[in-house]
Amino acid sequence: MKAVCYLLAFALSVAATLVAAEPAKQALPPTIAIIIDDMGHSLHEGKRLANLDQPLTLAFLPYRRHTDTLARLAYRQNKEIMLHAPMANTRNFGLGPGGLTPDMDEQSMATTLRRALQSIPHVQGVNNHMGSLLTQQLLPMDWVMKELFRYPVYFVDSRTIASSVAGDVAAAYRIPTLTRDVFLDHEQTEEYVDRQFKLLIERARETGSAVGIGHPHKVTVDYLEKHLPELDAQGIAIATVSGLWAMRNSNREMFAEGEKQAIRPAFAKKD
Repeated sequence: MKAVCYLLAFALSVAATLVAAEPAKQALPPTIAIIIDDMGHSLHEGKRLANLDQPLTLAFLPYRRHTDTLARLAYRQNKEIMLHAPMANTRNFGLGPGGLTPDMDEQSMATTLRRALQSIPHVQGVNNHMGSLLTQQLLPMDWVMKELFRYPVYFVDSRTIASSVAGDVAAAYRIPTLTRDVFLDHEQTEEYVDRQFKLLIERARETGSAVGIGHPHKVTVDYLEKHLPELDAQGIAIATVSGLWAMRNSNREMFAEGEKQAIRPAFAKKD
């Protein structure tokens, strides 16, 4: 009888160990998403980014010289494509074509945003280019999200200022949304990019995932080309923004079929 009890206790112990181990098997590795802003100006660096093996997310400024060509190339190379929507900033830096400013009324802001979306092939998301002024203002952000809500796109708040309300308004409209955690290359030196990249990985290890934003500077592209292939060995995964959003949301689809209005491409070209 005593032997039977020992065997039963051992069996229960093994079963408990297996049950405890099961969540570890299913646990996802720390995951980062890297968005590269300001795409569309540099053909050379843009091609390098598009041809990297890892699933980067590339945010294109509307109507720039190489936006259409690079967005199509990047899509063929399994990159995710975003509109990098220019928004008014506190320093009065020029926005270029497609800019959204506080002096616009709702109709002009919606039309400008819609046309910018239509100009980016294969667009799946939007984030703000600059925007330290506009993203603090509730009414313009309401107009922006009201327009974005019509389409199957997510929104990433680049958080160019801590008092941004953009992400909160997007969430209020039930637009899938994320917020930038780390800027990678505010200073364009390898030492700075390395420090910020390691900070991004640290945030991902602490919280499960993190979003970094960089730019198509040579130093940034050189760094990513060298260090992204090392992530596997470090136990770090990299995903597109939509992939990271799915990971944070129990792997559910962002949008139901037919739920949103398709974006009608402007200046369409065949792939």
